[in-house]
Amino acid sequence: MKHFSIAIDGPAGAGKSTIAKEAGRRLGFIYVDTGAMYRAMALYLLRLGLDPKDQQAVEEACKGAQITLTYEEGLQQVYLNGENVSGLIRTEEVGNMASATSVYMAVRRKLVQLQQELAARENVIMDGRDIGTCVLPEAPVKIYLTASVEVRARRRFNELREKGVSCEIDEIEADIIARDRQDMNREHSPLRQAEDAVLIDSSYMTIEEVIQAIINEAEKKGLKR
Repeated sequence: MKHFSIAIDGPAGAGKSTIAKEAGRRLGFIYVDTGAMYRAMALYLLRLGLDPKDQQAVEEACKGAQITLTYEEGLQQVYLNGENVSGLIRTEEVGNMASATSVYMAVRRKLVQLQQELAARENVIMDGRDIGTCVLPEAPVKIYLTASVEVRARRRFNELREKGVSCEIDEIEADIIARDRQDMNREHSPLRQAEDAVLIDSSYMTIEEVIQAIINEAEKKGLKR
């Protein structure tokens, strides 16, 4: 049986992860947390004692990592070479290693391969910057989810304030503009809307409206529920 995949791309702060997780839950799809996969790779490299600056060693070592995601009792579980490492990948050390090694193309190629293998055997919903253009170019449903800079900055501002973090909305807005420029102009796999992606501007939509729009699009493309 051919599996169904939904690719969601868009700029920072557009709500991709929130939307993808909930849409995936309702559809019974695996939400592919690509960040968790990069962290699992980082844990693997840390266990080997590698220096993240040693690009050649990192690129050679990453070939030996097998990473996959499952959902058990409604919770995402991350497996590294058969071991459940879900409780080990959220440390600062792992996060720093992930940031340092995710820039290497060999690491990215390995993880894209694993993500594609997962999509070949499961119904998945995946979000990022280049899912519809590079990772899952054959996905039947591609969504480009965006919102105005002002709306994205306001959402981030409110989120930080709720956590008790002091912040200035002007600075957040400037950071978002800079992040957009960086994502859209990076050398490898820049952020762009796939030609066959459906554009959803969530600036004046509720989360529920966005989720329903994505589910409607999946049903239009033949998803049976």
